[in-house]
Amino acid sequence: MNSDTFEGQWKQLKGSVKQKWGKLTDDDVTTLSGKKDELVGKLQERYGYTREQALKEADDWAAAAHQQTDTAAARSGRY
Repeated sequence: MNSDTFEGQWKQLKGSVKQKWGKLTDDDVTTLSGKKDELVGKLQERYGYTREQALKEADDWAAAAHQQTDTAAARSGRY
């Protein structure tokens, strides 16, 4: 998922972020505003991940979240 798509779907994805990474506070999630680089930085800060590990975690999560969003949209007839 590219950065523009990531930011565009942020409102839909915030709950999923909090479920996946419980160490992120509500304030963390709110201030991220859908910026992938900021999410990666917060994952490094809260979980002690390396940049590469945090980027992989964010990319894997984003791909799964994007797939769920597409599936839900298809079921609701938005496609």
